[in-house]
Amino acid sequence: MCPTKEVPATVRANLMIAAAGVVVAACVGADNPAAVDAAQFAHGAPDLIVDAQWLARSWVVYSQDLNEDPCSLLEGGVTPGVHRVLRFTVSTPNIGNADVFIGNPLDHVAANDGMFEFATCHNHFHFRHYTLYELVDPATGKVWRAAKKGFCMVDTDVVADRRGSWAYRACGTRTTPGNQGISVGWADTYNKHIGGQYFVLDGGDGQDPVPPGEYVIRITVNPPFTPNPNDPNDVACPFTDPDGFCHMLKERRYDNNVAQVPITIPSLPAPTAFGPGSADPPDRQLIDLDPHCSPHPGGVVCGVWAAASY
Repeated sequence: MCPTKEVPATVRANLMIAAAGVVVAACVGADNPAAVDAAQFAHGAPDLIVDAQWLARSWVVYSQDLNEDPCSLLEGGVTPGVHRVLRFTVSTPNIGNADVFIGNPLDHVAANDGMFEFATCHNHFHFRHYTLYELVDPATGKVWRAAKKGFCMVDTDVVADRRGSWAYRACGTRTTPGNQGISVGWADTYNKHIGGQYFVLDGGDGQDPVPPGEYVIRITVNPPFTPNPNDPNDVACPFTDPDGFCHMLKERRYDNNVAQVPITIPSLPAPTAFGPGSADPPDRQLIDLDPHCSPHPGGVVCGVWAAASY
């Protein structure tokens, strides 16, 4: 049976850092027929990490008129208009020796295995429990959530010379099959310019305003969780770690799934951009759509996601 105990915030924060290299056990049964098949790991396993260097060089604080992408506003509970935001890029390379294979979301939806939920505004399925974005006050432990709620795993960036084939490139819709996953030596990147890829700092999303000071951006890929008994969509616990927490994806290790980057929230005038990514604050927010990737001489272009390199 999948574990049902609550994940304390402190345990969740430290689990990925403190856990030793492990072999995880599958929590797959007849009610989860489309869960990832453990047999695919007979000759290797995926290993997802968060690119901490890219995260560290990408973040920027500035004011922006958030009106271009109503989907991210709706999903993040953000009121339209000008807000002080902290934008950042998240890239999750697969450094293992097997692909992260999800396949067609429609197959998982038909199986009712809880891996996906349909995002009406975006008109495609979002993978559940893929990454966790947190802005942390290290002095108090207070955590703010980001606006982005939906993720679609596709190959967007080459990260290793010994890479696998470019296999995963379509989120899919309710009527169009997709093919989701991350190939060996590739990454799934969420550029800071796309909708929802930010923390709202001025309270415009219903959270407390973030005062000027020192903070940490904490990103966890394939985070630990427990199913929510009050959410009929949150039924899947495909794999468990030695501490009894669920993970949507099986990996060869879970102790390298967190990146933490110290940042400063400045007390600067609202129009002023601040941070290592301040050289290229966007004039407008890009809309987060199915990337429709296509190859080019320098690698791969994936729709709006390739509009900027960091």
